Amino acid sequence: MNLSHISSASHRTQNMDNKTTEPSDYTSPLLPTSYGAHDVGVDFLEKRHTGASSVPTTLILTTLVAVFGSYVFGSAIGYSSPTQSGIMRDLNLGVAQYSIFGSILTIGAMIGAVVSGRIADYAGRRVAMGFSQIFCILGWFAITFSKIAWWLYVGRLLIGCGIGLLSYVVPVYVAEITPKNLRGAFTGVHQLMISCGMSLTYLIGAYANWRILALIGIIPCLVQLLCLPFIPDSPRWLAKVGRLKESDSALQHLRGLYRSLSEANRS
Repeated sequence: MNLSHISSASHRTQNMDNKTTEPSDYTSPLLPTSYGAHDVGVDFLEKRHTGASSVPTTLILTTLVAVFGSYVFGSAIGYSSPTQSGIMRDLNLGVAQYSIFGSILTIGAMIGAVVSGRIADYAGRRVAMGFSQIFCILGWFAITFSKIAWWLYVGRLLIGCGIGLLSYVVPVYVAEITPKNLRGAFTGVHQLMISCGMSLTYLIGAYANWRILALIGIIPCLVQLLCLPFIPDSPRWLAKVGRLKESDSALQHLRGLYRSLSEANRS
């Protein structure tokens, strides 16, 4: 090999090494690496960290309104146990008749669960929750003022239809309004409120008359029904039906002023 070729090749390699070591405007950082936290502003970093980790109060209150439906679910399930002796005595029911009263709730729940998805997708999650509470309120009133077994059956069936709707729409709504890092904790409140409804119904039923207990069951239904107009609908459902401006507004209301529709799509 010629010595001139070797020397020219080594010269080109040396030039390439010099070029790669020279600083470039495209590879240099936007901020010098020697800058500390105080140089970029500690207050700004703290505000970003606080804003990312805090949970908006509106989101908490909206979730509480939604899980009132879960409490109604639990109270409906727990109602038949502490009231058995009082109902059988006052209305002269046999064991077979009271068994129908206890089990007809599940038949109504199956009916409500079958249609819950269509109602929630067509009318929205918030409307579906209100619709279910109307069923529950009518059912509790029918039980409260019943004189014969058939009114008990009708009331229990209506409540079953209502909780069948709630069993689907409440966890779906809570999951759709919460960010993904909080979704598991917030949807777990659904199960917690079902257990609370059952436990409190057992407790109150040990001391209250069965008609009074039915009237008490109306209270959480009314609370949710009256609060529903003040909470936003699901941003995901609003975007699904093409109401993008309302979806963005609902998302900002739930998660803060500077959230956007793209966050809902990511979560």
